Amino acid sequence: MSQTMPQHRPIYGLMAEFTSSHELLRAIRASRASGYTKMDAYTPYPIEEVWEELGHHRSKLPAIVLTGALIGIALGFGLQYWASVINYPLNIGGRPLNSWPAFIPITFEVTILVATLFAVAGMFVLNGLPMPFHPVFNVKRFALASRDRYFLCIEADDLNFDREATAQFLQNLNPTEVSEVAG
Repeated sequence: MSQTMPQHRPIYGLMAEFTSSHELLRAIRASRASGYTKMDAYTPYPIEEVWEELGHHRSKLPAIVLTGALIGIALGFGLQYWASVINYPLNIGGRPLNSWPAFIPITFEVTILVATLFAVAGMFVLNGLPMPFHPVFNVKRFALASRDRYFLCIEADDLNFDREATAQFLQNLNPTEVSEVAG
């Protein structure tokens, strides 16, 4: 049961449909063992093992948020230092111009603000958003991904991808159907 498209058209990848999460996990492990690295899975509900098998548990988001926090610290403290020491110094009650304990609350708030902005921006960039359309929507049976089916898509830009060999590999995993995803 294979849905094929003309061989001359570029494709996004090949998608296999499975009826259970166990079959999907077995297919992901077999694909990894065969050297495929650029693939994604689609399930009707979150499955932690799928996430881990695909290698998505290593995120760049913590480093992005840390960078935002460090920039927030520098901005929050730097702005107060510049205003209190350089631009408009006032000697009030004999305290030093650089009274850093008084700078802590605002520095903390600016740190949280900038880290949060970096987290939101990083999430959008890393997830490729906004993306109103994805090529997997070209597969008619993909509508079942939100109901009761499990899909594995091996992308065409994978180094080991060969249209015929990858299609045969996916067929050997006993899916319900293998479809070409139009690019």
